[in-house]
Amino acid sequence: MSFSQRREQLISVGRQLFAERGFDGTSIEEISARAKVSKPVVYEHFGGKEGLYAVVVDREVTALLERITNALTAGHPRELLEQAALALLDYIEQETDGFRVLVRESPVMSQSGNFSSVLNDVAHQVEHILGAEFKSRHYDPKLAELYSQALVGMVALTGRWWLEVRKPRKETVAAHLVNLAWNGLSHLDAKPALLTRRVKP
Repeated sequence: MSFSQRREQLISVGRQLFAERGFDGTSIEEISARAKVSKPVVYEHFGGKEGLYAVVVDREVTALLERITNALTAGHPRELLEQAALALLDYIEQETDGFRVLVRESPVMSQSGNFSSVLNDVAHQVEHILGAEFKSRHYDPKLAELYSQALVGMVALTGRWWLEVRKPRKETVAAHLVNLAWNGLSHLDAKPALLTRRVKP
């Protein structure tokens, strides 16, 4: 096996183990045993477990963001919401190990590349879409960031749940998410207030 082939094999093995057991639950011994190599080989390629984990997470982040970016092709905001929701659900379905790696707790030394940072990147893309829509409807465009975080969080948490139950069908899940988001967005109050905590004039 060439150096690059061995590296790819170790990344694949690491991805599986990190998905199954998380970062803390995975050891260099297990990685080397499953790859049928000695521990020094893993150290030679990645410097240790942390280096391998960083490569796995970086690849998953890039793959997920590329999927979502490539999916956003329609002009109408509702269709864009559908495309974003389906892109995330497609990723969860087709790259289950990768999604499990991203949603597990990251080690302390990892400040980026965890699921929260991925969702922030996705939310920034959605924010641009919402900002334009808010302006056209005379809502405060500064609130687009808040709404984009809420929408992306809703899809991501639903995706985590759906990963375990796998029903209803992915398209049905996406349709219901978009139904809730779009019909909610289309009837927004310009200045919402809490009924239970009315502010006295």
